[in-house]
Amino acid sequence: MARMEPTEMQEFSKQMKEGGEESLTSISLAISILAVLVAMVTVVGHRTHTEAVLMQGKATDTWNEYQAKKIRMESLSVVVDQMALQPNVDAKATAAKLAEYKAHIAKWNDDLKKETDTAKEYEEKVEQAEAKAVRFDIGEALLQISVVLSSITLFTRRRSFFFGGLLLGAVGLAVAASAYLIH
Repeated sequence: MARMEPTEMQEFSKQMKEGGEESLTSISLAISILAVLVAMVTVVGHRTHTEAVLMQGKATDTWNEYQAKKIRMESLSVVVDQMALQPNVDAKATAAKLAEYKAHIAKWNDDLKKETDTAKEYEEKVEQAEAKAVRFDIGEALLQISVVLSSITLFTRRRSFFFGGLLLGAVGLAVAASAYLIH
């Protein structure tokens, strides 16, 4: 969607004043404010998308750590089983080694539970950030449309476009603000 740059808006406003269109100054100002709101919602939306990506990376890293520990734990379990089936020369040394391995397995079991919880927390944060980002995106789109709709007033001199644009801008701002209600 095409947007007017701030310098273009100022130049257009200046041309309007020179052309005897002082009455449209307030409309031009409102359009400028809507454009600023578009920029603000856009920035917050992009930051929210970035937050979702970063949280997804953390969740993935945590699941990778989970998988690595799970593999080590499974491998060590096989070794424990094999040691129990094999005849041994030193029963005390074998029992000590088995106890050591079983302690590692027990610790990894606890670690796996913690990592599962941590990964799920990150995944919940991803879902929240994505839900917020959708609302910011919709709010941004509505605000952009409101700028365009309001700008039509400058060409047609019909204030209905301006009021429709303001109404749509208010809806867009409300949708974007509703993102902060997601927890």
